[in-house]
Amino acid sequence: MFIVTVEFEIDPAHLDAFRAAMSEQSRQSLAREADCHQFDVSYDSDRPVCCFLYEKYTDAPAFDSHLASDHFLTFNALVTPWVVSKTVRTWELAPADS
Repeated sequence: MFIVTVEFEIDPAHLDAFRAAMSEQSRQSLAREADCHQFDVSYDSDRPVCCFLYEKYTDAPAFDSHLASDHFLTFNALVTPWVVSKTVRTWELAPADS
């Protein structure tokens, strides 16, 4: 499995709108992408402007398809002006017996 983690810091003035858009993005990714197996969204209780994503895809090409999807492109265009910082990292899931 191919894992993606994303950390966002959001402009506080747009936090409510970001949360709504992110919730919809998570729902759309899981509903529309057969190779998206997990899309968890978390917020820091001490710093609500910090958002963390944990996404699981079949493989790297599945994530590339996600990035090219209409729903992602629409989401990204909407939220980019609200984002103070964004860090994306990718991982390969280790087998359970490692």
